[in-house]
Amino acid sequence: MRIRFNSLHYRLSHILLWFFFFTLISLLQVRNSCGQEAAITDFTVANSEDSLLLYLTVTDWLTEDMKAAIHNGIPITFVFTIDLFAERSKWPDRKIREHEFDHIMEYDSLKKQYRIHRIEKGDTRVTSSLEEAKMLMSEINGLEVLRLDELESETPYTLRAKVKLARKTMPLYFHYLIPYSSPWDFETKWHKLTLRLVL
Repeated sequence: MRIRFNSLHYRLSHILLWFFFFTLISLLQVRNSCGQEAAITDFTVANSEDSLLLYLTVTDWLTEDMKAAIHNGIPITFVFTIDLFAERSKWPDRKIREHEFDHIMEYDSLKKQYRIHRIEKGDTRVTSSLEEAKMLMSEINGLEVLRLDELESETPYTLRAKVKLARKTMPLYFHYLIPYSSPWDFETKWHKLTLRLVL
């Protein structure tokens, strides 16, 4: 029993040492990516015959440490939050719609392919191109926010969006070893649009 305990203790110590080393490398890479801040761009709306549609892109999010993590089998998860408010002059704005969904990037090291799961579309896309994987991960194209017949013509509306990297993305030990200010815990600022239904 003592020999087994010592063997288990050795393996646990080895795993902890490996995580500490990987974390140290990640922190050094984070320093090298100073000044890079993820942001929402190309934030706009359009409409189909019956629905309000949202488009946006997340830029400047993929750092070198994230690339290394993805290629070592750690999935990356984006959480998109979309809110629509009806503006009111004498009362707080009223939230009339909220969407929250994930985009998840995984890497198959045997096939050398990226898999992107887009929850709002209910699909999974597979590509061998990192650039295409980044595009699929970071773009929202034509998300149906709500039906047009739910909007009032005389009411102004505020549509806002933000994106964050889910902390569940990281291995368990990273929650304690990587500081909250690192790119492993980024969250964009709220991006807003004001709109009004025109009949």
